[in-house]
Amino acid sequence: MTSQAENELLTRIGPGTPMGALMRQYWLPACLSSELKADGDPLRLLLLGERLVAFRDSAGRIGVFDHRCPHRCASLFFGRNEEGGLRCVYHGWKFDTDGNCLDMPNLPADQDFREKVKARAYRVAERGGIVYVYLGAETEAPPLPALEATLAPADEVTLACVQRECNWLQALEGDIDTSHFSFLHTGKVTIGEVDPNHIERFQLIDRAPRYHVKTTDYGTMYTAYRPADPGHTYYRFAHFVLPFWTLFPNGPLTDNILAQAWVPMDDTHTMAFTFLWKHKTPVLGLSAAGDPLPYLDRTTATLPNTSDWHGRWRAAANQDNDYLIDRAAQRSVSFTGIAEVFQQDAAVTESMGAISDRTLETLAPSDALIAATRRRLHDAAVALRDKAAAPYQLGDPDRAAELRSGDVIAPKTQPWFEAYEEWLRQAVHPPMLAAAE
Repeated sequence: MTSQAENELLTRIGPGTPMGALMRQYWLPACLSSELKADGDPLRLLLLGERLVAFRDSAGRIGVFDHRCPHRCASLFFGRNEEGGLRCVYHGWKFDTDGNCLDMPNLPADQDFREKVKARAYRVAERGGIVYVYLGAETEAPPLPALEATLAPADEVTLACVQRECNWLQALEGDIDTSHFSFLHTGKVTIGEVDPNHIERFQLIDRAPRYHVKTTDYGTMYTAYRPADPGHTYYRFAHFVLPFWTLFPNGPLTDNILAQAWVPMDDTHTMAFTFLWKHKTPVLGLSAAGDPLPYLDRTTATLPNTSDWHGRWRAAANQDNDYLIDRAAQRSVSFTGIAEVFQQDAAVTESMGAISDRTLETLAPSDALIAATRRRLHDAAVALRDKAAAPYQLGDPDRAAELRSGDVIAPKTQPWFEAYEEWLRQAVHPPMLAAAE
């Protein structure tokens, strides 16, 4: 059982917290590149409990600041993005993307001291359609995350953002809880309804898998396994990568190139960034006749973005409208009556409360990866706090090809990790951007 003290350590990510300190050792996906236009409107960002403002200047450079102007703390969200900098509307002080003060027009020339003033600016990187921000204090920033889906060119990957209105950890744990797929998402689907050759069909034949779990330098890894055709085993491999990345099984391992980042906005709101290779095998979603299976929609409708701190990428089906649950459909064609897969997950994870009280849980053998991942996160945060031990960074693009989630059918006599390595050697690998691009 996770104690109350452990739960506090795992879930709180603001400045001065152990988990917040761990998160600040890494680059954080902050927004889509498309959300920032040259000389366009500033964007409010909420990352690790810090209120920030982002903008793209006339030359395309990106600045991310503490939203408070260093003069009188008025919000730079109201600033004018103009001619190579962001100008505070209160007294006209202007800052470039590095936070340097360019102009103090409310002061006489002999009283100007712009060279002594700087907005609190954070380091920024842009790669593959995503803007990353580093909130840490290290002089040398860590490498950008090296996962295949994050290294693929932007035109090869579908990018999506959706906000989850709960703590980051319970949102993430939905990705590494594999047995729920056969209930929450496909509880009313029978084996006779699906393509008899689809690799994911075994989840409907046997809804109670067994597990192997492995702690790794980068996080944790597991496989859920079930009987397949005679003499064979059906495996679903997945990974958790520090500090908040998941690679979840979503079709055959050979081309299942994806990643999902569960980035804490604050203690009770999370932004999910999804990277999905456009050429991967389609996931289970069609009937044997080729018709869409009810309630297995993999897209998520979102509300129009607003400018408030929690206003970006909110799902249209949310806790305010009970996720548009259809009780009649729940009785006939859907286990949940909730239309979208992501929002089926949202309904259960958000229903746990803004921050789940894990002292009330009864963990089972099916939660082995969840328990191992909590321990991995806890130990990394404590090691950083107590021993200043820097956590592992998965920044080597060559290492990226060693991690892949997905489904495999292997001989029953073959050890599970050997099966993983063999199928990984057969995997498709897309062209990759340079890790620091």
